[in-house]
Amino acid sequence: MTSRADELRANVEQVEERIEKACQAAGRARDEVTLVAITKTFPISDVRALVDLGVTDVGENREQELKAKAPDCPELHWHFVGQLQSKKSRSVVRHASVVHSVDRPSLAEALSKAAVAEEKTVRCLIQVSLSAYGSADAATGASRGGVEPVDVPELAAAIAAADGLELGGVMAVAPLGSDPEKAFAGLRDVASRLRSDHAGADWISAGMTGDLEAAIKHGATHVRLGRALLGTRTPLG
Repeated sequence: MTSRADELRANVEQVEERIEKACQAAGRARDEVTLVAITKTFPISDVRALVDLGVTDVGENREQELKAKAPDCPELHWHFVGQLQSKKSRSVVRHASVVHSVDRPSLAEALSKAAVAEEKTVRCLIQVSLSAYGSADAATGASRGGVEPVDVPELAAAIAAADGLELGGVMAVAPLGSDPEKAFAGLRDVASRLRSDHAGADWISAGMTGDLEAAIKHGATHVRLGRALLGTRTPLG
């Protein structure tokens, strides 16, 4: 019987091969892309196993899981990637160094207050809606979240001016039923315009298990992978 450690090792090797091939196809160096392992619903033992396999960046999309796991692996770069209520900002800031899902000025303000209170700097990514690239069927489904591209400059200015925050770039999820090539090409254009005003905001967080190749082709610096690394999740109650 294959052990969990062996299963995870095989998964990491397969993911690394996919990222390497995607980088080669895009004419990019492998070290231009950071793998962020999304471990939601999986136990801390899996996180520790990923650390042993060389994973350095881990993301959670629920505040309660982040605060439960992060103290056990303080050597990791912890990312928060889910929708965030302002009232939970202090807890997230306490444990994560990056928040990928900033989608409104009020959240930026709450994160700023939390960062100042925790005496740290938090890198913030603007979550951009790519709904314009979804199919007609996808448009009737649940929103993947984010601000419209036209509203990115205003939110970027708010983050850049906030104490304790560093504007890091953009994040997005390809719409359900969309062509990820078109969606991530659109995100690349948003990111380029953002960098024209904020040169240091050079992160593009995009690409998951099903579309990482398209994301890397269009400039992703961070890919967020869960299922490819850890398998099918058990839904939380």
